[in-house]
Amino acid sequence: MAHERVRLSVDIGGTFTDLILDDGQQRFADKRLTTHEQPARAVIEGIAALLAQQNLAPAAVDLVLHGTTLATNALIERRGACTALLTTAGHRDVLEMALENRFEQYDIAIDRPQPLVPRVLRVPVRERLAADGEVLLPLETADVVAAIPRLRAAGVTSIAVGYLHAWHSGVHEAQTAELLREHWPEVSLSLSSEVCPEIREYERLSTTCANAYVKPLMNHYLAELERALRALGCAAPVRLMTSGGGLTTLDTARAFPVRLVESGPAGGAMLAAHLARRHQASQVLSFDMGGTTAKLCLLDDGEPLLSRSFEVDRVYRFKKGSGLPVRIPVVEMVEIGAGGGSIARIDQLGRLRVGPESAGSEPGPAAYGRGGVSPTVTDADLLLGRVATTGFVQAGLALDLAAARRAFDSGLAALNTDAAGAAFRLAEVVDENMAAASLAHSGEWGRSLEGRLLVAFGGAAPVHAVRLADKLGIDRVLVPANAGVGSALGFLLAPVRYEVVRSRFEPLADLDGAAVAQLLEEMRGEAEAVVRAADSELVFETQCCAYMRYAGQGFEIAVPVDVAVAGSEAFREQLAAGFARAYRALYGQTIPGAQIELMSWTLTLSEPPLQDDRGDAATAPGPPGPPAEPILLCDADGQQVSAPVLERSALAVGARQAGPALVAEPHTTTFVPSGFAAEVLSDGSLLVSRR
Repeated sequence: MAHERVRLSVDIGGTFTDLILDDGQQRFADKRLTTHEQPARAVIEGIAALLAQQNLAPAAVDLVLHGTTLATNALIERRGACTALLTTAGHRDVLEMALENRFEQYDIAIDRPQPLVPRVLRVPVRERLAADGEVLLPLETADVVAAIPRLRAAGVTSIAVGYLHAWHSGVHEAQTAELLREHWPEVSLSLSSEVCPEIREYERLSTTCANAYVKPLMNHYLAELERALRALGCAAPVRLMTSGGGLTTLDTARAFPVRLVESGPAGGAMLAAHLARRHQASQVLSFDMGGTTAKLCLLDDGEPLLSRSFEVDRVYRFKKGSGLPVRIPVVEMVEIGAGGGSIARIDQLGRLRVGPESAGSEPGPAAYGRGGVSPTVTDADLLLGRVATTGFVQAGLALDLAAARRAFDSGLAALNTDAAGAAFRLAEVVDENMAAASLAHSGEWGRSLEGRLLVAFGGAAPVHAVRLADKLGIDRVLVPANAGVGSALGFLLAPVRYEVVRSRFEPLADLDGAAVAQLLEEMRGEAEAVVRAADSELVFETQCCAYMRYAGQGFEIAVPVDVAVAGSEAFREQLAAGFARAYRALYGQTIPGAQIELMSWTLTLSEPPLQDDRGDAATAPGPPGPPAEPILLCDADGQQVSAPVLERSALAVGARQAGPALVAEPHTTTFVPSGFAAEVLSDGSLLVSRR
């Protein structure tokens, strides 16, 4: 992308809304509390402030990039549309039956997520397709038409249509959509054959219902944002960040809002990938810690791990298997309730627990002085002296140390220690939780953390990153410039990208290469229509994966495929060899003689990685302030020590500072404990290394 273009990047998080203005030469950041009742308000206020600071007219903006947690929050808080499901007669209870598994083996009072669509609004429709798409029972149109008055009376505003085997043929779903548009044109529609044309009935219906549930809300929000931008005088096109790490058009986001559920964290992964390539780090662990959660992601050879499954609304919030599954392209990461606003408590056994409950932005941590009374991670960091209070000034917050101390004295009195002692214990618990999650995640994917570079961003991550690295045995931590608004920065570096999936089940031994080649060509056409709508002049790279397994297994793994050889004589051999490599990398061995099956295909068109060689050294907008007085802070061993506070904007390239020390910037603080030293690199990044 041309650097002379003026771009705005906006990330709405659970606690803060982050914004970056890129004028082609410099980047200017703004962070403000999220306005949950009217999310667009903080966005427009932040944009107006950034433009005014740089004396730019709204009409000068060429592109707006946006990511939001609105869809995710609507699913978690059940604030979506009143949704109905039309499904094959006899299968209305698929959403209730789910996978019939126990994600918490010994919990006799196990709780499960409630379906987004109650049984009374799940309408059975007489129709039936065979697994190969053959029509066994034609669609009974009378069932569809007869359901309309009842659904209208129930207040339904959105309908999901998911018939058995619609992943193979959407003919009956298309007929149903035509009937609904004829008799009920204003209702919102989501078809499983469009949202998730992939085998596995429960996951396909769950994904389609999730899309239908948030679609009216997201359409309203995106229309409201577009109107607000136009009213401001900004007519620039808007691109949305998807959970798969790519940018897409406003129209695609309106049609498939479920693809936006992890858009913010995906932007952070794109920043980490960019930094990995820039610093030639082949193995990276990205660490994104904001106000509500912490996210960790593995990257190898400059690319994050990708997946096609994700869970939202986990009843056991961070327990795998306890949420609603959605089948979408997503950056694979582990998420835990360890953000700056995560609330600490003493459980029934007298143990110190942190999260997943968060103080959010309303009221926020006690130190924000907005009515919060519970002890949080941010309050602990402040009591430990590991946060430079100047970092919160631009967000309109003057931190209240006395309020933080009161929260600890009252909320954690059972620890029988003073506020500082309780704060140190809390910080250690949080860092240990994140270290344990990192180790479990890397082990699950068969990867090692040894020798990795830890890339830290988000408002709270630089405060905790070096302690996390120390616990994991990692020697180097990279904190990019503007780390406090890292996900928004990642949007500026993300490519235009779109993925299409199709299920086609067949044994590898019976592979019909010509039919697969034709299928991939059709998928390419569908993806190209979307990416060309975003930018008709870009050149796109093609990536393809086959999802394969051994016969009898319940899950498949992704195998990269060279599209150029699809349909050729070598195609089957390439698939077999690729599967063996991928299976061995994940499980350490293969199963000789076992039959291999093909389940699904994905094809992705993506803009090549953006080349942004400017670095961020020129980012600091204002002159450095006077040198700060040394402060007392709690070092890694729990001892109080005197340490300097350095303004990041005042540090020249090559400057080096041994810990203990704090490096302060407008939206975050980097804590450098004893045993580590920080150095400013040529691109403005801060490298903290073990001494």
